[in-house]
Amino acid sequence: MIELSKGQEMVLPTDGGLLRMGLGWDKNPSAGPFSSGTRDVDLDASAVQFGGGQLFDLAFYNNPKTRDGSVEHLGDNTTGSGEGDDEAITVDLAKVHRQIDTIFLLVTSYQGHTLEWVANAYCRVVDEQGVELARITLTLGVPETGVVMARLSRDGDGWRLRAVAEGIGVKLPTESGLKLKRFL
Repeated sequence: MIELSKGQEMVLPTDGGLLRMGLGWDKNPSAGPFSSGTRDVDLDASAVQFGGGQLFDLAFYNNPKTRDGSVEHLGDNTTGSGEGDDEAITVDLAKVHRQIDTIFLLVTSYQGHTLEWVANAYCRVVDEQGVELARITLTLGVPETGVVMARLSRDGDGWRLRAVAEGIGVKLPTESGLKLKRFL
């Protein structure tokens, strides 16, 4: 396993295959000026596809599959409760439509909480055998309602994974198109 820090990247195995992005988080019980420690935070994992600098498609809790079938959201967790990954998205790199050159792995706060309301937040990428290829940890509170965790980009016949780990002011992945362009 390789832990990527902001700005670091790695080349993914060239055989394509299935990747799984897992998102995990816990409610930060001391977050917010009026926090009683009991209010849940609903984070959402999403994947946003771009081709030639233009938004192409996305997968998230309300649109679970991209049109090409290469990206699938596996279910919505509205509280972050439980052990392990709270939400997951699969990306079948071999199925990604050829015009897609970038896929952003994005986390947003559906209820508009800033990410200072969460603790132990992470994004991880595992291969089809379950081997963790990379983990990106959000170690400090982010004063925005979303975070661009990672960018998958075509590199010849293969793909690269880059840790972005930057806050973005969106609550819904459908609001992210213009704001993600700066990361292309």
